[in-house]
Amino acid sequence: MQKYGIYIDEVGNPDLDSSVDINHRYLCLTGAIFELGYAANVLSPRLETLKKNYFEYHPDEPIVLHRKEIINHKYPFQVLGDPVIEANFSKDFLTLIDSLEFTVISVLIDKLEHKIKYNLWRYDPYHYCMEILVERFHFFLKDVNAVGDVMIESRGGKEDIRLKKSFRRILDTGTHYIDSAKLQSNLTSSELKVKPKLLNIAGLQIADLLAFPARRYIFKKRDLLIDERETFSDEIIKILEKKFYKRSNEIEGFGIKTLP
Repeated sequence: MQKYGIYIDEVGNPDLDSSVDINHRYLCLTGAIFELGYAANVLSPRLETLKKNYFEYHPDEPIVLHRKEIINHKYPFQVLGDPVIEANFSKDFLTLIDSLEFTVISVLIDKLEHKIKYNLWRYDPYHYCMEILVERFHFFLKDVNAVGDVMIESRGGKEDIRLKKSFRRILDTGTHYIDSAKLQSNLTSSELKVKPKLLNIAGLQIADLLAFPARRYIFKKRDLLIDERETFSDEIIKILEKKFYKRSNEIEGFGIKTLP
């Protein structure tokens, strides 16, 4: 039986008190799903080749791709300050993700609407999004008759403990629509895998680079977009539309889900 991993990254924060600020109103979790053999034998070496083509680094100190550092040309990505090099890198990155075999699921929550709607009972926004994401991953695994596990990048200390407890609670209690036994039936671990940035995990880097464009895609679908200028994220979105999880050719409710 094949085994898949879903690598998760987020845009925004779960703080409900910040939801009145339009810049902090939304939290979006995005998961990139890869078959694990494919991740090891295809994704990882091809991502490393992309890095080697543009950046100088020693194997003992691998470069880990992070969107914010890349777009701001921060070390070790300062070479992208050259417009020609940046254009070539962007083109090669688009070619790479277009050719890779993976599936994307994104969950967006409007924290302000959530806070107003549930003024007494307030489900933690991150936990809520994670629950829905795990549900969709469960549906995906059933569709392909496979098993899988869930991974995020470490935030350190108490935050990692909180996220692990949240994930464990989802598996112990189930979701609103799937009981715990069914939910656990196609997951290989009841523990959330939390891995540090320095491990250079390809799936987590892809999730990081796609999380912002995925949120922008949902914003466009929901007429929530404030900045309507064409950006590089819009080029990524054209590819993401082919990668989002579908059922009966429907992305809505499966590849993307909005809450509450």
